Amino acid sequence: MPETGPLTRSMDKQFENLFAMMAGLEQKMEAGQEEMRVAQAGLEQKMKAGQAGLEQKMKAGQEEMGSGQERMEKGQEEMKGLIDEVKGEVQRKIDEVEEKVQMKIEDVKSEVKGKFEEV
Repeated sequence: MPETGPLTRSMDKQFENLFAMMAGLEQKMEAGQEEMRVAQAGLEQKMKAGQAGLEQKMKAGQEEMGSGQERMEKGQEEMKGLIDEVKGEVQRKIDEVEEKVQMKIEDVKSEVKGKFEEV
């Protein structure tokens, strides 16, 4: 094996140091990438949990809206029923008044007829 000079040995030592430093950097990069993967997985999990929470809140809101709509429809039906009752009562009163008026007209006709017969 040929004898290497001091310059070559110095360069060899520098290359060894450089390779050792590069190996250390590679390990640090791999460790950093692993940390990033773990952090990303954690964020994805938090996002999924947040999305599930939002979906649950939206569903609850939709159910509440549906329940409110049902109550409104029930209230409308009750109001229609009350309106129909009032209409019926008003019609009964109108019929009653018409009957009384008709009876008065008949009474007046009879009276007038009686007066004409007297004359």
